Amino acid sequence: MRHRGFEVVTAYEGKDIHVPQRKTAKSAGYDLEAAADTVLAPHAVTVVPTGLKAYMELNEYLSIFIRSSLAFKKGLMLANSTGIIDCDYYNNPDNEGHIMIAYYNTKDVPYTIKKGERIAQGIFMKYLTTDNDDASGIRMGGIGSTGQ
Repeated sequence: MRHRGFEVVTAYEGKDIHVPQRKTAKSAGYDLEAAADTVLAPHAVTVVPTGLKAYMELNEYLSIFIRSSLAFKKGLMLANSTGIIDCDYYNNPDNEGHIMIAYYNTKDVPYTIKKGERIAQGIFMKYLTTDNDDASGIRMGGIGSTGQ
């Protein structure tokens, strides 16, 4: 029985995409890499593909955080502060659950992320629901689809 993990999305199969790994036994996060060279324009939001999707249990989500070196040394920010990948995002009909990371470049010059560069950390987390929770909707799409 599978509990949680990463897979390569169909569009990136055979393109040398690495499944995320933790670097040390006590690391919380799995390092995600860029699936393609991507230029981050100054003072703009740019989406970087990972070529990955994540599966997890029903009461879990994958939290996406920027690597501190990109924030401190390169002036990059996640456009949405922290990415939240819900368990039902996996294999959704719009984009197969492709994890894409939106960056905001605070600098006045472009920054190029290279394919294979470690760009984020993913941490699997559990969540709780309220006693009267009656959510019954079904995800029909990809990014930003649950609020429609």
